Amino acid sequence: MSVLEETKFLMKKYKIKANKSLGQNFLIDDTVIEDIVNGAKIEPEDLVIEIGPGLGSMTALLLEKAKKVLCVELDKKMVNILIDRFKIYKNFEIINEDILKIDLKKIIEKEKQENQIKNVKIVANLPYYITTPIIMKLLEEELDLESITVMIQKEVADRIIAIPGKKNTGAITYSVYYYAETEAILEVPKDSFIPAPEVTSKVIKLNIRKEPPVKPESKEKMFKTIKNAFTQRRKTLLNSLVNTKMIENKTQGAEILKKLNLNENVRPEELTLENFAEISNNI
Repeated sequence: MSVLEETKFLMKKYKIKANKSLGQNFLIDDTVIEDIVNGAKIEPEDLVIEIGPGLGSMTALLLEKAKKVLCVELDKKMVNILIDRFKIYKNFEIINEDILKIDLKKIIEKEKQENQIKNVKIVANLPYYITTPIIMKLLEEELDLESITVMIQKEVADRIIAIPGKKNTGAITYSVYYYAETEAILEVPKDSFIPAPEVTSKVIKLNIRKEPPVKPESKEKMFKTIKNAFTQRRKTLLNSLVNTKMIENKTQGAEILKKLNLNENVRPEELTLENFAEISNNI
């Protein structure tokens, strides 16, 4: 039975429809599912945390490859279906919670102690409306993770995997770059889902760094500088930092930029992460 046939069967059997308020779109393309799991490079000693498994189309393949699959699903209807589908698997567990509200660090520590887990990998088909908060939670909590493989809106994915200082960068580009090395896995057309979303999707992988690429005096101040720099994208860095009161006035800002051999009219997207670390050190 193909994933499409399986999905239609499950939707009919359990009398369900995709929940728009939860951003549900069921993945129905066998090849895409295989490519995502292959891209995540799941090993027999891995713990996979799958966020938003939905009907379990990808879960089935993950269970075959991983030592354990821990699903985090908010929708109670989906939880009941997943338990029904995978109750015979000894390496399956599900948590009916909001991913933004659970203590993943504690869960990962417990799993590593009890199940002789080698690496922990996140795999997820994230709802578009909550992509950034989830990704940033996973990174900022500095969890014991090897990688995060996610399918998200292509436009957001391209910004996340952009190189700082190059085209298409945003504040999230620099934040993600600090924590992980990124790579594109594949683009996923709209007709790979039921119902079809309005945009193209993209699967990207974040390989967690062992050491950050820069070591600012204050990580918090560096990220605040980056965030404020990008609040007004069309303005110069100097104007943005003055307007957000990161610096007192243009004179002070100009002195900092001159000291760092940066042009007074430089825009945030032209800077590297190293530049931002140096600027925050001098503020």
